[in-house]
Amino acid sequence: MDIYTMNSFDPDLIIESPGRINLIGEHTDYNMGYVLPTAINKKITFRFRKNKSEHICKVYSKDFDKSLTIDLRKVVRSITEWENYVLGVINEIQKLTDELRGFDCTLESTVPLGSGVSSSAALECGMAFGLNQLFNLGLSESDIVALSQKAEHTFVGTQCGIMDQFASVMSREDHVILLDCNTLEHEYIPINLEPYKIVLLNTHVSHNLASSEYNTRKMECEQGVAILKKKYDTVGTLRDATLEMLKTVKDEMDNTIYKRCMFIIEENERVMAMTKALKENDLKTAGKILYDGHSGLSELYEISCPESDFLVNFSKGIPGVLGARQMGGGFGGCTINLVHEDVVDDYIRAISAVYYEEFGLRLTSFEGFPSKGTSIIYKK
Repeated sequence: MDIYTMNSFDPDLIIESPGRINLIGEHTDYNMGYVLPTAINKKITFRFRKNKSEHICKVYSKDFDKSLTIDLRKVVRSITEWENYVLGVINEIQKLTDELRGFDCTLESTVPLGSGVSSSAALECGMAFGLNQLFNLGLSESDIVALSQKAEHTFVGTQCGIMDQFASVMSREDHVILLDCNTLEHEYIPINLEPYKIVLLNTHVSHNLASSEYNTRKMECEQGVAILKKKYDTVGTLRDATLEMLKTVKDEMDNTIYKRCMFIIEENERVMAMTKALKENDLKTAGKILYDGHSGLSELYEISCPESDFLVNFSKGIPGVLGARQMGGGFGGCTINLVHEDVVDDYIRAISAVYYEEFGLRLTSFEGFPSKGTSIIYKK
């Protein structure tokens, strides 16, 4: 799809699919535990049209200024990472229906790449949601969530849990989702942070370790479960384990495995504590939970980085900041900060200056507003 075609594009359908934040509950999703995410006001906009071809599809990314041509008769993995999110979704849809036909699609994003707000899930879910609408495939929201996750497993190679895709599709404005990643039972929790705001600080540190280490952490947790299972037959995943159980098998575990399991068990407890704090509008406790979560990510799960640690530690000395932690897969991306509205601008200026002085990197920031999930903006 050339630039002229892109600029003259007359869509049949326009979809917006959001990134997400996760208030607390990192890496618990693939351990079948609890998470507390919501979609945010940073989105990928998809413009779709049928192109009267039986098999040929063209996808243009405005942000990368790159085009992808797909033959539906031969959908295979690409060496280009962003293309695999699209190809993986198409591959999964073709397992469910033979109703896909040729289409054109343009993508334009305000979701910061590599910042831990899951631009990948926004891309997967928006593509799946849009094709479902364009061709009346009859897929449910649950189908879209599940196939988008499978696409990331099979074509991208990241063994992610269900949280990102679930939040991207299922979120409601001004709520977070208490999601049980084992049963997919969920509860919408109203979130009223006034006079505080959610501020995301983008470290601009690459996620170059995130995918491989993500899969490593998953395997480490599985090793821990295998040891726990020998003594406790009720433990199917780490969400079934307690700290008391873990301590009884400590001598049978490598110290690294022990730390990984401890983090996940404690993180599940933090999700429930955060839910209680939000229901009671106890923002001071909510902030402390963020700090505790970061300590676990850095010291037990070991997926933080010097830049994230620096930002979180600096925030502890700033009046009006209740809490902060690294968010997302790890090794960079964004920190999530709970900041009083009166000091947001001063806080960003101060922390940006010291961050540049320390690392020579420009910090960027944006506010995260809990928003609705993937939705139709226009349909002919």
